[in-house]
Amino acid sequence: MATSIHPHQTSFLKFPLTKPKPRAPISSYVPIRCGPRDNRGPLFKGRVLSIEAIQAVQTLKRAQRSDPTSLTATVPKTLSRLVKADLLATLKELLRQDQCALALQVFSAVRSEYQPELSLYAAMVQALSRNGMAEDIDRLICDLEEEGGGVGWDDKGLITLVRAVIASGRRESTVRIYGMLKRNGLGSSGGFKADDYMVGALSKGLRRLGEVGLADEIDRVFGRFYKGSFDKLTV
Repeated sequence: MATSIHPHQTSFLKFPLTKPKPRAPISSYVPIRCGPRDNRGPLFKGRVLSIEAIQAVQTLKRAQRSDPTSLTATVPKTLSRLVKADLLATLKELLRQDQCALALQVFSAVRSEYQPELSLYAAMVQALSRNGMAEDIDRLICDLEEEGGGVGWDDKGLITLVRAVIASGRRESTVRIYGMLKRNGLGSSGGFKADDYMVGALSKGLRRLGEVGLADEIDRVFGRFYKGSFDKLTV
């Protein structure tokens, strides 16, 4: 005998199956904080440290706190294990935390192995200026001068460095930079190409720092480049 179906029984086929709501994608990004807990925000894209860089920063800071005299041995041992990207990341993180004494030692290691960009020199100057380490700025620019042609004089990095040195109020260092540019052929045919913004900022900065003669020289040689826009420059 066939089984009868109850007339009032409702078939589930009358109700369409509802699709489950899509789940929000799970982000693999985890903000990383390196250093003491303070008001600084997490590191975002472009400033995310590798495990090796984090460990290097922590090791150097721990050595500085416990026994500063041990840094001479700790710094080379810690940094020798880092590839270039991690070495630069360690330096930039120390600058971010205003750990300038450690940053100077790391920067020395960078210079011994690689050719730092002028933008990195500018970052060093800015951090040193924030922390009142004016004499170290002058020593840094002296080191840059001794390297001579070993540094690539790119326009963007040079402008950033010039502005940073002038903002720090270092007259001697500003004069040194102008001297380096002249020795690299600034203003001569076939030499370093003058950027109108850079020479304008350099002239205005030298004048503000009391080097009127050098500022007049720049105006005389390069004034045609930034005529009409010079008064708008801010340093």
